[in-house]
Amino acid sequence: YTRGTVTAFSPFDARADAEALRKAMKGMGTDEETVLKILTSRNNAQRQEIASAFKTLFGRDLVDDLKSELTGKFETLMVSLMRPTYIFDAHALKHAIKGAGTNEKVLTEILASRTPAEVQNIKQVYLQEYEANLEDKITGETSGYFQRLLVVLLQANRDPDSGVDESLVEQDAQVLFRAGELKWGTDEEKFITILGTRSISHLRRVFDKYMTISGFQIEETIDRETSGDLEKLLLAVVKCIRSVPAYFAETLYYSMKGAGTDDDTLIRVMVSRSEIDLLDIRQELRKNFAKSLHQMIQKDTSGDYRKALLLLCGGDDE
Repeated sequence: YTRGTVTAFSPFDARADAEALRKAMKGMGTDEETVLKILTSRNNAQRQEIASAFKTLFGRDLVDDLKSELTGKFETLMVSLMRPTYIFDAHALKHAIKGAGTNEKVLTEILASRTPAEVQNIKQVYLQEYEANLEDKITGETSGYFQRLLVVLLQANRDPDSGVDESLVEQDAQVLFRAGELKWGTDEEKFITILGTRSISHLRRVFDKYMTISGFQIEETIDRETSGDLEKLLLAVVKCIRSVPAYFAETLYYSMKGAGTDDDTLIRVMVSRSEIDLLDIRQELRKNFAKSLHQMIQKDTSGDYRKALLLLCGGDDE
C-alpha cells in the first residue's frame, strides 16, 4: 500500500530501457527527454535493474554516464533517482556531516520524519557503506540540547503505539507546561525526553491536552521558549508526530516560496517521498497553503529539471 506518485512500471523491460538510455546519451548531444521520461516513470527497484542491465550490455556505469552527460540541478535530480532507496538517507546524512560546516537542516528533516524502523535501517546501512558509526559522526559535529535530541531520535526507541493511558497524557502535558510556560528559562530535557520517546498516538493526545491546559499550541511554546537548531528540530518532531505528509508539504512550500529555490531540499523530498506519500503531501499542501505542488514547481523551476520534477509530482491539484 503506497500513497506515492511513482509505482512499478508495467510491462517492464530492463534491457530495453538500458538500450534506450544508452542511445539517448551516445554520440554528440544528449536526448534528455528520453532519460527523464524513463527514470521518473520506473520505481527505484526497477532503476536498479536498469543500471545492472546497462552494465551487462555495455560494460558502462549508468550513473557515471548520467554524471558526464548531464549538468546542474537536472543531473543532481537524475543521479538522486538512481540512488538505491535504502542508501538514500544514509548518503544524505553522510553529506550533511562531511567537511566544513554541518547541514543541520538535513539532519533535522531526516531524523524527525523517519520511523524507528527506518532509523535502525539508516544506522545499519551507514555502518556498511561508510564503515563509520552514524551516532559518533553526528555527536562529533553537533552540540548542546540539539545534539541530545538527535541522539534520542537515533536510538529509535520510541514507544510503540498501543492503547493511550489518559492519566499519563495528563501527566506529560502538565510536565511540558511546567517545563516551558511556567518556568523561568526552559527545562529542555523534559521536552527532549517526552517528544523523543513517547508513542505517536500518546503524543497527539498530549498536544490536545497541552492546548487545553495552557491555551497554547505546543508549537507556540517551543517557538517562544527555545531557539536555533534545537527549536527547529523540536518543531519538526512535533509536526511529524501530527502528520508526516503535512510536515513535508510545509517543507516543500518553503523550499519554493519567496526569492530563490532551495533545490537541494526540493530534490531530496521529491525523490525520497515519491514512492511513499507524495500524493498525501500534495493534498496537505493544497489544504494548508492553498497551493498546488504542480503549479509551484512549474513557476519555480525550468527546463528538463522542471519536466522531470513535474513528472515525479504526478497530477495537478486544482
